[in-house]
Amino acid sequence: MTTSAKVVVTDYVWESLDVERKILEGRANLVAVQTSKPDEFLVQAADCDGLLNTYAGPITADVIARMPKCQIIARYGIGVDTIDLDAATAAGVIVTNNPTYCIEEVAEATMALMLACARKVVYLDRLVRDRRWEISSGKPMFRVAGSTLGLVGFGNIARQVAIRAAAFGMRVLYSDPFVRQGQFEAPGTRVEFSELLRESDFISLHAPLMPQTRKLMNQAAFSSMKPTAFLINCSRGPVVDTDALIKALDDSAIAGCALDTTDPEPLPDPHPLRGRANVIINPHAAWYSEQSMSGLQSGAPNEVLRVLCGQWPRNVVNPTVKGRTRAGL
Repeated sequence: MTTSAKVVVTDYVWESLDVERKILEGRANLVAVQTSKPDEFLVQAADCDGLLNTYAGPITADVIARMPKCQIIARYGIGVDTIDLDAATAAGVIVTNNPTYCIEEVAEATMALMLACARKVVYLDRLVRDRRWEISSGKPMFRVAGSTLGLVGFGNIARQVAIRAAAFGMRVLYSDPFVRQGQFEAPGTRVEFSELLRESDFISLHAPLMPQTRKLMNQAAFSSMKPTAFLINCSRGPVVDTDALIKALDDSAIAGCALDTTDPEPLPDPHPLRGRANVIINPHAAWYSEQSMSGLQSGAPNEVLRVLCGQWPRNVVNPTVKGRTRAGL
């Protein structure tokens, strides 16, 4: 492998690409585009050997076809919903993600948002900032210990949430069609989605975004929840039907929600979800810490480096491409 290889960064949200340059030094020339639109990054990526991708997309079959030399599309994050995996596989392009860089961070953020809902932390802080020293308008509050947490999805992050929730004395339920009871050493009882909706005092979303989960939390789902229950979303915004959520809040069908991700994102201003006493919104920040940033920035370029060196990557999300890749792997 020579330095004639070209790796394009579609977009990034950190200060510099020094980490990427150091990893790929002597193996590839790095070109940063910094755009969310395929037509714009394709100006540079049309002849790339590898693509580093954060949010830019969607990366469709047409986009992939317009990068005939591209051997690997490496996502900096976990989700790959912006990439047509079937098209990539058919074209012989390896797709990787970075599934472990922020497990602890998102689990901690989930617990923080849940506790903020339960104890009305954000709402009461707003009152004090408004020079009101009172508790009455924050009622009712309920004890977290002994309450039920329902986890939609039981992957790496959800299982870490389950461990933390159990330490708080919570009963943990989970719904995941790909996980059987007892498959992992983590607290939790597997139930059907409908039972989870009925039984949970807090519902936390950890499902990947795919056709089956898009708008999973719809009007029917909200109607099945307890009126005292809270929704927490640290997964993907489109897993929630935003219009249905607004209606559920308007109708007091649920007690409130805490959203690290929204649909759309960023959330426009004004927007019906903004300014509500029982809604907490964060700017898609659950993944972040100084430690996770290091893992985020190094994960994807190291996968590209492996492919350029003729090695199979560690976190391939379309493994059936093996044996028929453009990289000859």
